[in-house]
Amino acid sequence: MSSNRVIWLSPTDPQEAFPPVETALREPDGLLAAGGDLSTERLLCAYRSGIFPWSDEGQPILWWSPDPRCVFRKGDFHLSRSLRRHLRQSTAEVRFNTSFAAVIRACAAPRVSEKETWITPDMIAAYERLHSEGWAHSVEIWREGSLVGGLYGLVIGQAFFGESMYSAEDNASKIALLTLSKMINADKLGIFDCQVPSSHLISLGATLIPRHEFIEILKPLCDPGARFENWPSAPISMLELLQG
Repeated sequence: MSSNRVIWLSPTDPQEAFPPVETALREPDGLLAAGGDLSTERLLCAYRSGIFPWSDEGQPILWWSPDPRCVFRKGDFHLSRSLRRHLRQSTAEVRFNTSFAAVIRACAAPRVSEKETWITPDMIAAYERLHSEGWAHSVEIWREGSLVGGLYGLVIGQAFFGESMYSAEDNASKIALLTLSKMINADKLGIFDCQVPSSHLISLGATLIPRHEFIEILKPLCDPGARFENWPSAPISMLELLQG
């Protein structure tokens, strides 16, 4: 079912309900609503409902719920021989939430394959606020004292909603994805939402599931008031990650 039109949200009422995700457009896939704001209350409501913001600089805030959804679940991640070999030889380590601001800004930086970024200054400010409130988190790859890659996203209960990742060195973002996959396999997290597919994610084992199935999976995972605090307290070496 699709409404064939985009619903405009009030910029002053963060408690305003989103339209049902089933009314999202088929083209462009998943466009559901526009406008509103990036308040914590509205963002948490969106993610719990299977909705996320994604728009370019100069556009109004656009809200999406594509069908199907790209995710990693338990056992999905494909650890290739080349990545195993890299982990055995690497001196990098994984840290959590030590440099969130640096990670989100690195993700927002211009890339060769993209002319502009959707991580606008307003988005950066909103997710830095979410981080300060305990909702947004970063998985960081460090080597010899330098941040060389990572990803950030929102966590509600046991659902990790990935927003963006970057690599300044080969395999850095893969290591961040592997780290979260290990946490899913250990039942610390229940799902990692990648939002939309890419050939890179699919090659690593991400799967596509129908939107209605994704929404059902979220219901028991997204305790509305549950901030995720079960991060490892110490950095993780590559050998520990490989053996864990």
